[in-house]
Amino acid sequence: MRVGVFALSAQFPGQGHAEALHRTVRTAEAAEAAGLDAIWLAEHHFMPYGVCPSAVTLAALLLGRTRRIRVGTAVSVLPTTHPVTLGEQAALLHLTSGGRFSLGVGRGGPWQDLEVFGTGLAAYEGGFPESLDLLLRWLREPVVGADGPRHRFRPVPVVPRPDDVEGPAGPPVLVACTSPAGVRMAAERGLPMLLGMHAADEEKAEMTRLWRSTALDAGRSPEEVNGVEHVSAGVVQVADRDRDAVETLTKALPGWLRAGLAAHVTVDGRPRAMRDAHAYTELLCRLHPVGTPRRCADRLAATAERTGIRRFALLAEGSGDLAATESNVARLGGEVLPLLPGSGSA
Repeated sequence: MRVGVFALSAQFPGQGHAEALHRTVRTAEAAEAAGLDAIWLAEHHFMPYGVCPSAVTLAALLLGRTRRIRVGTAVSVLPTTHPVTLGEQAALLHLTSGGRFSLGVGRGGPWQDLEVFGTGLAAYEGGFPESLDLLLRWLREPVVGADGPRHRFRPVPVVPRPDDVEGPAGPPVLVACTSPAGVRMAAERGLPMLLGMHAADEEKAEMTRLWRSTALDAGRSPEEVNGVEHVSAGVVQVADRDRDAVETLTKALPGWLRAGLAAHVTVDGRPRAMRDAHAYTELLCRLHPVGTPRRCADRLAATAERTGIRRFALLAEGSGDLAATESNVARLGGEVLPLLPGSGSA
């Protein structure tokens, strides 16, 4: 079992942007010191939900600050950038980090980002598969051209080549999946899934079953299918008593969630339902490792048993406080990880 941390660079009430980003940098350093598997970085625009607008840029900094831990994006939003640009950045990080970079990509939402960056609503509604395939070709082929509805250009050489080094031929690519259509798209390409913290074990188990059947139907071998490692996102809060861990999150998370979720503005004015911040916090506490080290380990083991997923990206900054976040990460590595069956590092 491999356990890493998930950093949203969340701006809690009363905090500045620099404070939120500094907490992410310190979280990465703490995660490496604690022996964790990876740090996964979120990307958002124009909102306090997360103040990192470029996960690959922040990944470059953290790869330079660390020596062993993997750094991944969860996710880079593909509809708001050119897939060749993202492919070049991913290849660069793969080569210069010695293969420690993972590229998670997602569709994002119908947010105003699409207007600001000029990619339009079509990039979100129908352009994701084309962009994903172009990105994959860029990471796997020496010369790439495009003749699709959104991307058209004459063949050009791939520079730098991600396979121009001993070791893995290129960075692992994962896809954030929130719907059956997304699961099928990832499975047909043999790509691992990133599954969100809002989903219960039963939903994640159903998605992994659908992924497996679709991948096999698409001609993937059982050996290839069995070797794919999906990643389950969640939250973690370790404390001496279960109720203390829950209290930490129920005090801090709702204020951030309320402001952050309200800042998602649709590009076309479509209505959107708002989650109740307190109810969502309570749901997260029920679904994920929140409590004593023993309870956290048992919760992770239960999720692995129910879903078949043995790799985790856990949000550790739920307190909103730097020192508390660093302590939480240290306890995750020092007290929870040793209790897990088959735990280890990448």
